Amino acid sequence: MIVYPNAKVNLGLNVLKRREDRYHEISSILYPVKNLSDILEIIPADVLLFSSSGISIPGEENICMKAYDLLKADFDIPLVKIHLHKQIPIGAGLGGGSADGAFTLIALNRIFDLRLSLDQLEKYALRLGADCPFFIENRPKHVTGIGEKMFPVNLDLSSFELRFIFPELHISTAEAYSGITPQLPMINLLDLIVQPIESWKRNVKNDFEIPAFTKYPKLKVMKEQLYADGAIYASMSGSGSVLYGIFS
Repeated sequence: MIVYPNAKVNLGLNVLKRREDRYHEISSILYPVKNLSDILEIIPADVLLFSSSGISIPGEENICMKAYDLLKADFDIPLVKIHLHKQIPIGAGLGGGSADGAFTLIALNRIFDLRLSLDQLEKYALRLGADCPFFIENRPKHVTGIGEKMFPVNLDLSSFELRFIFPELHISTAEAYSGITPQLPMINLLDLIVQPIESWKRNVKNDFEIPAFTKYPKLKVMKEQLYADGAIYASMSGSGSVLYGIFS
């Protein structure tokens, strides 16, 4: 089976507070980007094997294998060969790794007819990472908590064009949060996102931009370039470093 784990962008991202367990409470709108994806192939095999191509994946343990191990622990599923062709930039705020893990769960569920519900798949996905459950349904959601609480949002950007700038820059999650001072926004993000998209430039903010632009000034220049090119709204996605613009 071949599936296409897609990217996401954050439409606004507010870091609300730091919890006692050292995680952070957030509020963000996640929007799937279907025309930017990895390619994931999973087939039953005699040996368990993971391979990859495209963008180099750091680390020894891949999230696709973690997803397989989660299901293998609860179901007597056969061995598989997994090949991931990586096209979504890593450490860019686009959720590529989270999508790979979630789509592995989805594919294994279909291949071996495990009959797991969306809710069950989301619970497995949460064990892989806070962003992973989003990709199970893969539709616009308002996320809160540490990213695990999700609520559907009626939002359709299909009549717009999304353009990306991919800096050759990796910002780790730890680095991104180290520059953040959590605070409650004056207006709830859900109230802002239903306003005309032309108003987003003034009101819909990603809190990670302030420390990122201070440390890496070229990112601010890239965002300004998107507006100069005619973007209605531009932002950094997630904790960075990719910038995107929404164009008519």
